[in-house]
Amino acid sequence: MNTTSSVRNFSHRKLIDIPEDVFRTLTVKAATMGTSLKKLIEEILVREAEDMDDAELYKYLVATRRDGKEMLSDTEQDAFERKMGLGKYR
Repeated sequence: MNTTSSVRNFSHRKLIDIPEDVFRTLTVKAATMGTSLKKLIEEILVREAEDMDDAELYKYLVATRRDGKEMLSDTEQDAFERKMGLGKYR
């Protein structure tokens, strides 16, 4: 999954609870890397998202969203690709 884009890159804030031992370990790791704990956690999350396989995401969507099982007609597929700048419309 490609999370970087030349289009506007929005971010979201999320308050999370981290176990004390994990917090200490990551704080030390961040310090040895010369970065902040916040930046280290952000980088870990970005790498994790980038490593997700598209097939894994599709499997989840098909299992949880019924509309994921509907196939598009060739006309609908073409219109979608044109609108999103995909395929031959890149």
